[in-house]
Amino acid sequence: MLCGISRIGVDLYLKKLYLCSDLAEHEGRGMKAPLFLLSSRAMKFEEKIKKAIEESVAENPDLFILNLNIKPDHTVLVTVDGYKPVPLSECIRISRDVESQVDKDEHDYALTVSTFDISQWFSDRRQFHKNIGKKIKVKTPEGEKEGMLVEITGEGIVLENKVREPKPVGKGKHTVIKKTEIPFEQIEKAKVVIQF
Repeated sequence: MLCGISRIGVDLYLKKLYLCSDLAEHEGRGMKAPLFLLSSRAMKFEEKIKKAIEESVAENPDLFILNLNIKPDHTVLVTVDGYKPVPLSECIRISRDVESQVDKDEHDYALTVSTFDISQWFSDRRQFHKNIGKKIKVKTPEGEKEGMLVEITGEGIVLENKVREPKPVGKGKHTVIKKTEIPFEQIEKAKVVIQF
């Protein structure tokens, strides 16, 4: 059911599109107003820029989008990562590809393409792949675990640690390599441990 709106000014130049909810009753009073108003032109911009970004990133199968944020003032923030380290040249290529497809004179926008900040927590499972061989910290319901990421299985990850344990025979300690499997379901968050 469409909302009953007493007066709708139709702006043919911008072709405004009114979207509204069903009539709602609040404490005996009727509410007859659109919940939000979107310009079809703004929607076309969002669709156009999103498609251009996705196509440009898809040109390199090692890349994927971690975050795509389009603000109302047409500030577009894109964060990419990959199965391998992402060079600056890829960010420049994506930016230029998008700018060649979406005209800045027609849609006044600011585009920022950046790579994942290594000091942040991972936001996607695919980020584990490029960090094999690096020391990572993983938070699970049982607590934090650190170790060298040595393997990614279909169900989770495998961390490796060198531990000093008493010798089975005789006095003293020896170094033992221990592997810990952590299922993806138990990983609350994970990040690379930056070593200096």
